[in-house]
Amino acid sequence: MSDTTPPPTGSRLLVRGCDVLRVPARGECEVLRARDIVVADGVIEDVRPTGGPLGPGPTADVIDGRGLLAVPGLVNAHTHSPMVLMRGAAEDVTVEGWFNDRVWPMESNLTPADVRIGARLACAEMIRSGVTTFADHYFFPEQIAEAVAETGLRADIAPTYFSSRGAAALEDTVKFAEAWHGRADGRVTVSLGPHAPYTVDDTDLRTLAEHARRLGLRMHIHAAEHLEQTRSSLERRGITPIRVLHETGVLDAGALIAHGCGIVQDDLPLLAGYADTTAVACCPKVYLKHALTPLTPVRDLLGAGVAVAVGTDGAAGHNTLDVWEALRLVALTQKQAVRDATWMTVSDTLRMAMRGGARALGLQNEIGALEPGMRADIVLTDLSGLHCRPLHDPRAALVYSARASDVRTVVVDGRVLMRDGRLLTVDVPELLADADARVARILDTSHGRAVQHYDP
Repeated sequence: MSDTTPPPTGSRLLVRGCDVLRVPARGECEVLRARDIVVADGVIEDVRPTGGPLGPGPTADVIDGRGLLAVPGLVNAHTHSPMVLMRGAAEDVTVEGWFNDRVWPMESNLTPADVRIGARLACAEMIRSGVTTFADHYFFPEQIAEAVAETGLRADIAPTYFSSRGAAALEDTVKFAEAWHGRADGRVTVSLGPHAPYTVDDTDLRTLAEHARRLGLRMHIHAAEHLEQTRSSLERRGITPIRVLHETGVLDAGALIAHGCGIVQDDLPLLAGYADTTAVACCPKVYLKHALTPLTPVRDLLGAGVAVAVGTDGAAGHNTLDVWEALRLVALTQKQAVRDATWMTVSDTLRMAMRGGARALGLQNEIGALEPGMRADIVLTDLSGLHCRPLHDPRAALVYSARASDVRTVVVDGRVLMRDGRLLTVDVPELLADADARVARILDTSHGRAVQHYDP
């Protein structure tokens, strides 16, 4: 079996002697000491005290997990993966300047090949940092799906749609969903991706919601990204962006809402009515960078039964796709926001980044915990570094001390994507050379074009 091919049917994997982070649906996370994780055909078969016989069946690929902590793969619940090509190219600007003067003009330069390379670079970065699943929202979705299939990650991909692109683009969105949902051995799923209520008209939102219900898909949309958007919607339309999603059927179809910092008290009963199929992705670093206030109302959303997950947004704003950094900022900013140091505990933060992310993508029965019956998305972390010692509480170390560089081995669907720090499904030097060769053309905004104008 080569490094770039999935394991054959009947394959087995044994992670021997690791500690295991148990992430329950409620209550405190705990560390189970000295365990073996037994995987068969991409599914966790058992998590048991180490040292027992593997039993009859095919020979297993054995990973030595001694001295390492196995955690469920992190979920990046909202990103725009190809935007790694614009990393650091839109700094110290207002939100309006970020969109209208920098990012949307740069995005008008992108070709399908650019998106493919950007997505592969993003996948490599996420694998290296222990992200095993991500929710993407971008153009040329086929290219992103191919990158996911090649690199072995798991992703839910939403093709970005603006009403200004017309009926043909809407039809292409639906065709992509029909062609790609469930591909790559189930690792690629699709959501429909209207950009936002201020860039997609109500007729198109209703049409996409109808398609989502017909296909059994969810929707991934930016809404109430900050309070100014909510105020603008109230002034222009007399209703909030969240009520727009309600009235157009988006919430009924099931929605992953990006950011939601402008969600207000009147929105909460609406969201609570769709709590089983609605989630909000919180990406705090970009709110801090753009001096936006308030933050995603995490406590109110969880109180309404709405799932909240952790995301990075695109690297043009967040600079990295490092969910460790993002989950840390969620914990810190939420404590500050509600002025309560006992809120957003380490267990709650880890659960949000793992089970919360899984629920946000509708994958709660497949990923988010290391338990029998779950898909084998396993990340082995090394907490022996000086920045984690002495190791009084591994859970606290994961939230407040761990770095992406502490990730040693990454398994997705039972397939090893990184072993002992070596990426197995990406040729990094070749990828970087290809990405670097494209940057000057992508960053040139002298043409005056843009994919859209930001005026919410």
